[in-house]
Amino acid sequence: MKQRKIPLRKCVITNERVPKKELIRVVRTPEGQVEVDLTGKKNGRGAYVSKTKQVILKAKKTKKLDRHLEVSVPEEIYDELLQIIEQQ
Repeated sequence: MKQRKIPLRKCVITNERVPKKELIRVVRTPEGQVEVDLTGKKNGRGAYVSKTKQVILKAKKTKKLDRHLEVSVPEEIYDELLQIIEQQ
């Protein structure tokens, strides 16, 4: 039997390639809004972030998500990411 291919994505903060399910996608919609995409299927430009508190805090400090999404990411998005991590 063939093994299924596991989709890998790259965390924009750590530059590690890991399975897609171990990352959270943040997306800039065509309207210019920034949202957390838990389904991984929302329309727009996406950036993947690891599910660790240190990585989220580093993203907030270095503003790397702002550069990848080419828009200013609001504080509420970082708060939402931290809440998602704490719930898991």
